Amino acid sequence: MKDPCSFVFSEELLNYKFSSHHPFDQFRLKLTVDLLKKNHALNDNQIMTPRSATVEELSLIHDPSYIDAVKKAGDGQLPKEVAENYGLGTEDTPIFPNMHEASSLLVGGTLTAVDQVMTGQATHALHLGGGLHHGLRGKASGFCVYNDSSVAIKYLQMKYNARVLYVDTDAHHGDGVQWAFYDDPNVCTLSIHETGRYLFPGTGNVNERGQGKGYGFSFNVPVDAFTEDESWLDVYTHSIKEVADFFKPDVILTQNGADSHYFDPLTHLSATMKIYREIPKIAHEIAHQYCGGKWIAVGGGGYDIWRVVPRAWALIWLEMTENSNCYGDLPEEWVENWQKEAPINLPTEWDDPEQLYKPIPRKAEINEKNLRTLEKALYPIRNHQKSESI
Repeated sequence: MKDPCSFVFSEELLNYKFSSHHPFDQFRLKLTVDLLKKNHALNDNQIMTPRSATVEELSLIHDPSYIDAVKKAGDGQLPKEVAENYGLGTEDTPIFPNMHEASSLLVGGTLTAVDQVMTGQATHALHLGGGLHHGLRGKASGFCVYNDSSVAIKYLQMKYNARVLYVDTDAHHGDGVQWAFYDDPNVCTLSIHETGRYLFPGTGNVNERGQGKGYGFSFNVPVDAFTEDESWLDVYTHSIKEVADFFKPDVILTQNGADSHYFDPLTHLSATMKIYREIPKIAHEIAHQYCGGKWIAVGGGGYDIWRVVPRAWALIWLEMTENSNCYGDLPEEWVENWQKEAPINLPTEWDDPEQLYKPIPRKAEINEKNLRTLEKALYPIRNHQKSESI
């Protein structure tokens, strides 16, 4: 018997919009939902309408003065010099009308997914509108106003007394979530991302392991630029399995940025759709192995909204619902309908062609470097296991 699953979505989530030319474009949600519906994989009975997070819930993570600043900014009442102190009105995070309301809905969508899973109404829940992992306690950052994952984790602790494993596979380091729980031994964060040497936010080194009681519960695996599928999956598979076995969570929360793909315009990795098949598959296994199936998934980055994000994010839901109708051709109606609006040629198949790009000249060197990084990242776990076996 398949697990009951909830898909959190409303077109109001598209109101989180900085401008028509900003790379963060929630129109990708509509493309993904339509792909799933055209694939006969999502029906209205499975869709849960997101609620808005309350100020009290936002305050679990965010400073009240910052929440007030966001409200004023969205109403056009925050002076420019004050806004900049809060990371608002920048090139990355411009101010837009009703910013607080739109951002609160994104957070509330993730809390809706949490309640669905933790009350037993669903075993798995997906909220692709969430995953804004850069937001800090008192500052917007990297397209993120409020940090829905951080609020959700604190909510899971306060309301359900849960130990949470947070797994972030966005190409950008999940810094906001890491810092929010850096000293907390009941939250374990694992981020697999492109090295910060070339990419925002510049954090996520292997030596960022937590502090105080939280030391040893923060894991980072920064992979080298131009990393390809095989090496990326090797890092992901080993890290998530070993970290989960070490931490033994009550619930798993995965952030599913789709910006490690070769086509993504903001990153420098060389993955294909192969990794987006495996990411949710292994997370699904981990959830059942340690958490009684409790799995909450959110979206994240992903800036090729036509060719990459709809396919990658649809695969999460197809894995959750154990739907194998995700091979071969994409639904013809979906391709034909959206090709009229797309500025580029849409893919016609679920998978990428084998020769998507020219061979990477440094492949062997990159793979070896990633293996060494993985060994450093997991050293505390592996060293402890060796000590116990002696």
